[in-house]
Amino acid sequence: MSKKPGGRKNPNPLAKVQRADRNRNLAIQLGVAAVIIGLIAAIGIGIALKKKEKDDPGPTPAIATAPAANGITGSITDNGSIRIGKPDAKTTVRVVADLQCPACQSFEAQYKDVLEKNVADGKIAVEYNIISFLDKASGTQYSTRAANASYCVAETDPSKYQAWLGAMFAQQPLEGAGGLSNDKIIAISKQAGYGDEIASCVNDQKYSKYIKRMTDQAFSEGIQSTPTVFVNGKQIQPTQLEQAIAGAAGQ
Repeated sequence: MSKKPGGRKNPNPLAKVQRADRNRNLAIQLGVAAVIIGLIAAIGIGIALKKKEKDDPGPTPAIATAPAANGITGSITDNGSIRIGKPDAKTTVRVVADLQCPACQSFEAQYKDVLEKNVADGKIAVEYNIISFLDKASGTQYSTRAANASYCVAETDPSKYQAWLGAMFAQQPLEGAGGLSNDKIIAISKQAGYGDEIASCVNDQKYSKYIKRMTDQAFSEGIQSTPTVFVNGKQIQPTQLEQAIAGAAGQ
């Protein structure tokens, strides 16, 4: 019996199945590897973006120094205080306060007229160092939101700032009551003479990162409570304010 020369052997069915399995497994492994690499890359990008956001200091407020009609100017000091006064004022009063702080509200109610009159007379400049350490007392970061609004209005028109501050303290919410809404803050600002131009600054919390840094800086100075008051750099008891201003004027 003769055989046909050059005839092909039938392929091994088992080997064919094994090759298909290997190819399929390889494809799965490559797919899984691609997914893992993609996830690692996404996580790395996410971490980098979060670090960038964390390290971003955010904008720094700035106030135009051109005198208003009443001669009162505004500026931002190195410790984040909003300085209100006439350029030739010889005495500086620094008030460290939190707009959620009841004792600060009492201080404002008692000494608001004293501060405003002495500023208007050119005797003193007041540096309002508004910080935010009572955010937990509202649950809505009211201290930060109010401090942010403080910069929003001051940079718009510093000559109206003291009136705004008084209005905000007059409507200070109770601790734990949730704080004033942004809409309410904007409404109070309008009552103090500001316009719609502050709304985006308030709603966006434009200076929240700056406020955190300045609050931390205040604590690093040893400030432990609010209000903390200084006259020409010397800390005094809040009740000694008028006496200290008079004493500084006589030096």
